[in-house]
Amino acid sequence: QVQLVESGGGLVQAGGSLRLSCAASGRTFSRYVMGWFRQAPGKEREFVAAINWSATREYYADSVKGRFTISRDNAKNTVYLQMNSLKPEDTAVYFCAAREYWGPDAVAGRGYDYWGQGTQVTVSS
Repeated sequence: QVQLVESGGGLVQAGGSLRLSCAASGRTFSRYVMGWFRQAPGKEREFVAAINWSATREYYADSVKGRFTISRDNAKNTVYLQMNSLKPEDTAVYFCAAREYWGPDAVAGRGYDYWGQGTQVTVSS
């Protein structure tokens, strides 16, 4: 089991920045692929970004590429999502998730076994 707790959400103006954190506990954090997802009101959950266990590979949804950066610190059992140039359409609940093995399913947002409870991000225009 892996327990995940997100933090860092809040209200920000368009063009601003936020950094989300996801603290993990339980089994060895460093063995897991970590992902960020988001769900806006009335919409399905969507994949945002993923990073492999060694932080040598990253993958982003087209909608956030060039604005968001995923990173991890295995010594702190934490994964981050730095969000810059935020837009109102980035408003959503953001979730972190974990799965084993990098590959096509990981970057497609499939097969994540462990999920956090989410943190709200609201971007005002």
